[in-house]
Amino acid sequence: MAKRLLIFLALLLCAATAWWAYDSFQSRYLRPFDNQATFFDGSQLRLPAELAGPGPIRVVHFWDPACPCNVGNQQHLGELVERFAPLGVSFHVVQKPGSHGQLPANLGTLKPLASLPGSEHLPASPAVAIWDHDGNLAYFGPYSEGAVCNSSNSFIEPILKALAQGRRVQASNTLAVGCYCPWID
Repeated sequence: MAKRLLIFLALLLCAATAWWAYDSFQSRYLRPFDNQATFFDGSQLRLPAELAGPGPIRVVHFWDPACPCNVGNQQHLGELVERFAPLGVSFHVVQKPGSHGQLPANLGTLKPLASLPGSEHLPASPAVAIWDHDGNLAYFGPYSEGAVCNSSNSFIEPILKALAQGRRVQASNTLAVGCYCPWID
């Protein structure tokens, strides 16, 4: 009888530990995909004085280290850096104020910006802003639409290609459905 009780308690402890591990993992790393549309309005975004005006194409990545939506997008961003940095595109990063974290090694070449005028009004991240050679905001919004981001569904490659070819792009206000985290708490 005592042996059966001990086995029962051990099984109960194992089940409780497994449930706690599952619940902890789910609450920390798994989030349901929300089909809510997010409006990205770039009308208030400005480059800092040292980057403003004519120059290279400038890409600014808005990053929240605590946002699980960054995982798929960071590999894609690394591919963008590999492909477009040799063409003279300048890549920068703005980290969510008050957050702590470090970008993966493949994104170590992104130049950090302490702040970006107008970024306090960002609706969500991950997001990206792209300025053309003349210093005009060409694009502001998400990397793609949907739950994941890659080169097949990205908005960014066509925009960077068009700008590199000297074509004008005006897409500073975007409405999209995807995996986003609020920028302002």
